[in-house]
Amino acid sequence: MKVEETRLEGVLLITPKVFGDSRGFFLETWSRDRYKEVGISLEFVQDNQSFSTKNVLRGLHFQNPHAQGKLVSVVKGCVFDVAVDIRRGSRTFGEWVGVELSEENHQQLWVPPGFAHGFCVLSDTTLFTYKCTDVYTPSAEGGILWNDPEIGIEWPVENPILSDKDQVYPQLRDLPEGRLFTYVQKEAIK
Repeated sequence: MKVEETRLEGVLLITPKVFGDSRGFFLETWSRDRYKEVGISLEFVQDNQSFSTKNVLRGLHFQNPHAQGKLVSVVKGCVFDVAVDIRRGSRTFGEWVGVELSEENHQQLWVPPGFAHGFCVLSDTTLFTYKCTDVYTPSAEGGILWNDPEIGIEWPVENPILSDKDQVYPQLRDLPEGRLFTYVQKEAIK
């Protein structure tokens, strides 16, 4: 597998090896030991799937407490997937990275705890999957307004279809301090 660091520390773009022939293809979507070698060592405790139609935008979501790391990918269709750094003290606080995930490229995005996450659907329909490092906890869920002008995400959809909650989440600057995460610098390997 190929692992690429993004400009947000800890967020990784992963391209698994795909073995294909005239019958189809095979790929490994997760292996505890292999992913641990590239820095994803948290235990996954919940797997989720989301089915959405074109122009649906979900996010920007996070949980605090019960922060979730998410390993996300697309089984069918195509999305524009986004991670936003919401770790106070990080040099990239409030910045975002976005990638296209599709059934064709088989890529995954690792969004560690401390980031908000969202995606918009680019294909007619999409089946989206994600492995989570903590269970969904409704009392801990939070969100940031999808089009927060200070974050400035360049979503590739003009009039997204949004849930009622996603339409009214606050801007990042209006989140109470206790809802944000605190950046912890990684120690250098000796």
